[in-house]
Amino acid sequence: MTVVLTAGTAVIDFVFQLDAFPSRSEKHRAKDAAIVGGGCAANAAVAVARLGGQAHLAARLGDDIIADMIMADLVREQVDCTLVKRFEEHRSSFSSVLVDPQGERSIVNFRDMTIDFDGAWLEQSPMPEFDVALADTRWPDGARVLMEAARKRGVPGVIDGEAPAREAMPALNAASHIAFSLQGLRDFDDDSNCDVALLRAAEQTGAWVCVTQGEEGVRWVEDGSVRYMPAFKVDAVDTLGAGDVWHGAFALCLARTGSETSAIHFASAAAALKCKRFGGRSGTPDASEVETFLKENS
Repeated sequence: MTVVLTAGTAVIDFVFQLDAFPSRSEKHRAKDAAIVGGGCAANAAVAVARLGGQAHLAARLGDDIIADMIMADLVREQVDCTLVKRFEEHRSSFSSVLVDPQGERSIVNFRDMTIDFDGAWLEQSPMPEFDVALADTRWPDGARVLMEAARKRGVPGVIDGEAPAREAMPALNAASHIAFSLQGLRDFDDDSNCDVALLRAAEQTGAWVCVTQGEEGVRWVEDGSVRYMPAFKVDAVDTLGAGDVWHGAFALCLARTGSETSAIHFASAAAALKCKRFGGRSGTPDASEVETFLKENS
């Protein structure tokens, strides 16, 4: 079984489906609602587990009821949480998420910024053998530790490049692969031309780089040129967590096949299926669903 070690954020999302985003300060009734686990790295780990990989998560939590909820959900999803550290007298992260009829979301997140950002404890912890590492930029030093560990072991190290990306430069410089969101790429390089920014990012980091653009597809640098793969067309219900699912599926397929193009194709299918379902990461597909979707959309 392919082993994926992830590091970064783990949260609880309180998700509300609305007819429209609020424009006035008054009470609003949700059409549907869900309380689900979230966070870039945690969502990616759950995607890996559902898609047939063995997922390990390294993360920082507080010591509160939110942490209990986060851990219970990850264990239920068969994610190994041995490397999750809980900090006494600190609070875990949670978000309020509003989803409109087109599946677009608006997020208000709380993070306890007093939790130690140092990744030294992870560096000193015994890590499992793994085939690929995946880290988000929300825990910069943890991402650095994981990327350096991947490089030492000779396996791919993938960074989920969210803004503020440059705060994680040591991790970006150690990564073999960087998958930026559009916001993350613009934070890294403010050139309005996406292709120019991608090429510069590849030159500056020495990594294979791409940018995910939701329904607009994926662009990546190959042999000094920018290539493009369109997204699968689906009727989106909820895009919350789709990018995280993409990263988890990409890392898993990359470790299995060694092909970035195959990994983009597989990850795009997994993310498209997630967008068809309300409820954040609860809508993450399993391997058989992705295989069927790819056959139907070949």
